[in-house]
Amino acid sequence: MNVLEKLDLLLNRALMIIGGVALIALMLLATGNVMLRIFRLPFAGAYEILSFLGAVVTASALGYTQRTRGHIVVDILSEKYPATVKRVVGAVSNLVIIAFFAIVTWQLFLWGMKISETGELSETLKIIYHPFIYIVSLGFGALTLTCVLDFFETLLKSEEVGP
Repeated sequence: MNVLEKLDLLLNRALMIIGGVALIALMLLATGNVMLRIFRLPFAGAYEILSFLGAVVTASALGYTQRTRGHIVVDILSEKYPATVKRVVGAVSNLVIIAFFAIVTWQLFLWGMKISETGELSETLKIIYHPFIYIVSLGFGALTLTCVLDFFETLLKSEEVGP
């Protein structure tokens, strides 16, 4: 388990760095594009690149947000459950989440492979974009790994655990 936790930590840190770089690039591109519009010289394809970078920023933060519980949890009913029921509900929830995001990761990876094999390019700038798909797939993979660790943590914990 310790190896998986270290891998999860390393992967999420690397993705947060990638996401941070993508966010800075996104802000610079968006700001530069707005400023150059004043002189009627906007960047060609800015919307396309901003979309790719936005996907990378979002997907890169998924695992870290799950690990730090930075998401919204609605537990109006489950807060009143006994600890054992909370653990069972939490474990079942984690299994469903793991299955769903494992499928998302797998399908994104297959899509990236398909785009790579066919040599498809982006519509406006005609650039390869399968690396962005792979990064998004990796982000969902990190989320899946984090949820696997949450599942085992839920099973092994003896006190109250939320989903």
